[in-house]
Amino acid sequence: MTDPQRNLRVGALRANQLLHTYGVGAVADLPSLSVLTLGLEHWDLARSTVVTEQRLLAAVRRRLGAQVQTLRLPPHLPETSDLHDEWARVGVPVALFPTWLRCSDTRCNRLAPVDAGLFDLIPSYLPDRNRYVHNCRGSGGSRPTAVPARFVLACDNGHLDDFPWSYFVHRGADPGAGHSLKLSERGSTGETVNIFVSCDECDRSRPISDAIGLPAEQNLPACRGRHPHLGSYAQCDAPTRTLALGATNSWFPLQLPVISIPRADHPVDQVVADFWGTLGLLAGLDEATAKMIMQTQTCWAELEPYGVDHAWAAIRRHARAEPTDDDSDHLDLLTPEWRAFTSGTDAELPDFTTRTERVPDRHREWLHRVVLVPRLRKVAALYGFTRIDAPEWNVLDTPERRRAPISAQDPVWVPCAEMRGEGIFLRFDESRILDWEHRPEVKDREQTLISAHDRWRAQRQLPPGQWPGLRYLLLHTFAHVLIRELALECGYSAAGIGERIYAQTGETPTAGILLYTAAPDSEGTLGGLVSLGRADRLGPLIERGLEAARLCSSDPLCAEHDPTVHGRLSAAACHACLFAAETSCERGNHYLDRALLVDTLHDCACGFFPS
Repeated sequence: MTDPQRNLRVGALRANQLLHTYGVGAVADLPSLSVLTLGLEHWDLARSTVVTEQRLLAAVRRRLGAQVQTLRLPPHLPETSDLHDEWARVGVPVALFPTWLRCSDTRCNRLAPVDAGLFDLIPSYLPDRNRYVHNCRGSGGSRPTAVPARFVLACDNGHLDDFPWSYFVHRGADPGAGHSLKLSERGSTGETVNIFVSCDECDRSRPISDAIGLPAEQNLPACRGRHPHLGSYAQCDAPTRTLALGATNSWFPLQLPVISIPRADHPVDQVVADFWGTLGLLAGLDEATAKMIMQTQTCWAELEPYGVDHAWAAIRRHARAEPTDDDSDHLDLLTPEWRAFTSGTDAELPDFTTRTERVPDRHREWLHRVVLVPRLRKVAALYGFTRIDAPEWNVLDTPERRRAPISAQDPVWVPCAEMRGEGIFLRFDESRILDWEHRPEVKDREQTLISAHDRWRAQRQLPPGQWPGLRYLLLHTFAHVLIRELALECGYSAAGIGERIYAQTGETPTAGILLYTAAPDSEGTLGGLVSLGRADRLGPLIERGLEAARLCSSDPLCAEHDPTVHGRLSAAACHACLFAAETSCERGNHYLDRALLVDTLHDCACGFFPS
């Protein structure tokens, strides 16, 4: 992270953190500073690598517009021992936020904006030592460190602002110039009722508790529609809320993830397909000219290991091949992945390697195929964010008013992160799924779940619809059960294992799950997950998982839960039996029901797996 105004390095983040935790518009709390990641207009792309993933780019364009041209990794240079080298000036741009600081000397506690002239920045070539100091000299004679103010304002339309300290303590009146404020604690608990902001000149004092909860509606000003990461203001009629600095609900990312799938059988053909937008222009040239120009292109680093002759041959093959891109594939991110996993042909590519495994004998009736994935690549793009309330995890679309933009103008590129790892793909037998779906007791259970689903949407003033289907709940529940068992054996934590559910009906029905782990800062993984996909190990894991799902430690309450009572999207499911970390579940622990999987204490008729 760098301050573009001072060309000052203030900290370090991993590329994956810029998508999940500290992306555009998010506040990062550093040892002595608090900074905000700026919008895309402020990023220097000279050291930013373009990521080739056409399916993801098409999905981003559907949300942000056709002007989006590329996906890019955050700017980065490898670190060296020289702290004054160029790498120290390359990074993601940030700005100080909040802009109000407080003197850390307990006898001073002066509270003022950074541009008031009371604070000085002490820069350092060591990022963790950059800090502001107050000129009061403190109790020991040295200037004490100035720390960020503890509270900010936000609204559910994605706006963020400094807390209105002067407005708040003066109860909306304009005190004029020359009034100095202080922020102090009068108790030892740290509760907001014991934190006071005061004005020395007016002899006024007010607890922060007056700005939280119901009193905030009368005591806080209207939202100014501020986007500090863009430096812009807009009209906004949403009520403001006080947030503690660093609160987890101050920033929720909106992401689109895809699994990279092969577009050719040979690695050099895969590279040509990935960069066809550039290499396609060479296909109409004569061989000598094309080979010369090819070596000047940015993608030559990817082609060079195969040699110029093999690369040219691959370009000619691709030019002669029939077009295979289907527009529907760009509208559906899951179906192309399903085809790649169920093709029946093992792949051996740098970012997609599959190996068909024997199905465990005891599970041949319902399990059609097991595919081990020693190498896979996941690419996720950030296209916006929300504040206060998290997006609804693919349950419903985030309203446009709540999606905060990542650039002042329509973006021509978006940041992304690459993660490489391994996984296990399981394909269910379609005929067994259909037989189960048509059982009368299963249909009765589905009507109960649909009623709860419709009530959940009605509570949010949404029309009925967007029911994911009963097979989705079955596969989703099974994925959560298996994640828990895999985490006990593979060496990865449960939070590090992700899921991808393929549960479509219609002309191309799908019924399968991909459980995978991906590391953002590594070219590979330890292989612990793939090793559990072997027939001799997978079978016992499935059996233990299903047996554990029959009884929850919260039974009978968990098994008897009626989702229609309060309009819930899950039935027999809770933290004790099924819920997973938000990094694992693609639906935020919605659409889960043990009763669809196995017989429970309350329901012994509609489980897919017999007793």
